[in-house]
Amino acid sequence: MFTGIVTDLGEVRSVKPRADNLHRITIYCRYPRAELVQGASIACSGVCLTVVDTGEEDGRGWFAVDAAAETLAVTSVGRWRHGTRVNLERSLKLGDELGGHMVAGHVDGLANVVAREDMTDMARFLLRAPHELARFVAPKGSVALDGVSLTVNAVEGDTFSVLIIPHTLAVTTFGALATGSDVNLEIDTMARYAARLMDSK
Repeated sequence: MFTGIVTDLGEVRSVKPRADNLHRITIYCRYPRAELVQGASIACSGVCLTVVDTGEEDGRGWFAVDAAAETLAVTSVGRWRHGTRVNLERSLKLGDELGGHMVAGHVDGLANVVAREDMTDMARFLLRAPHELARFVAPKGSVALDGVSLTVNAVEGDTFSVLIIPHTLAVTTFGALATGSDVNLEIDTMARYAARLMDSK
């Protein structure tokens, strides 16, 4: 589990196709190598991936993950290349501060940036959710976009808006996010279960 509070901005070192439709992805990071153990979970731009190797190169630490066909098809991971920046968050430990909302790292689909408005103190993003997911997005509710916990500002049809403060713009990939970009969308777990209960009635 995660909270959507990004703790590092990583950079893709390499993407290597492997057998069985797997991609081995190596990501530079600032996490101490001693704290990156094989089998650990790291949210990479909102996608929960398992560490399969670690190392250092030219003074930079890195970890490797394997992305399967489903992950490559449903998320932005299949588009990652050398140099792609990714938001990173290590999984929660007992006693950690819950600064955002409960995030599973299970991406539901891709949301598209319809417009970006830069203001004096923040930026406003208007995004379009896949139609089948739009009903889970509510004003003042939570979403995770590329692994960042955000509060929904307004909703109209399949579109919704979020406001990004300067700190978040500086320490995540949102600073470089432009109109037309796709971001990984994870809907709020509570909304998912509430909808399921309503459907069962």
